[in-house]
Amino acid sequence: MRKLALVVGLALGLQAMPAAPQSLAASALRGHDNRAPIDVDADRIEVIDTTSQAIFSGNVRVRQGSLAIEAARIRVAYDRTGGGDPIIRRLDAEGDVKMRSPSEQARARFAIYDVENRILTLIGGVELARGVERLAGNRLTIDLDSGRSTLDGRTSASGPGGRVTGRFKVPQQGKLR
Repeated sequence: MRKLALVVGLALGLQAMPAAPQSLAASALRGHDNRAPIDVDADRIEVIDTTSQAIFSGNVRVRQGSLAIEAARIRVAYDRTGGGDPIIRRLDAEGDVKMRSPSEQARARFAIYDVENRILTLIGGVELARGVERLAGNRLTIDLDSGRSTLDGRTSASGPGGRVTGRFKVPQQGKLR
């Protein structure tokens, strides 16, 4: 199916985040409407009801309010209680993942959105940009409840080491607060 559109009225629970240099990663979701429906647009969908999964593939675009995610493939894990509408539990994106909000852009090889625990994780070659500010690492975790974000140089606690890099704008003299 070409350009399948699915609207799921699910509040992902994304919360506004403070915008400070140390919270560049978390601020990517500042002002996000967590009650907006989720729109999915893809070249193809495969629904595997026996395992409660839907796999979207081919130029997949997910949008909820002002937050957009693009990937080659997104797997949606859901529950269907009492025969009602599906309740999304988790989104797994892979293949040149791009995330955009009105003020930030991020890239990674993979992204996991744990809807129940409200945790967004980007893994593999993570790059985050807001204007001239840049952060790079291998694993970005954003707790959408607390607004705390962590960028690691490695992809797992036991994985090989790496470095986190960043570039931040310096205010002109006399404009420091």
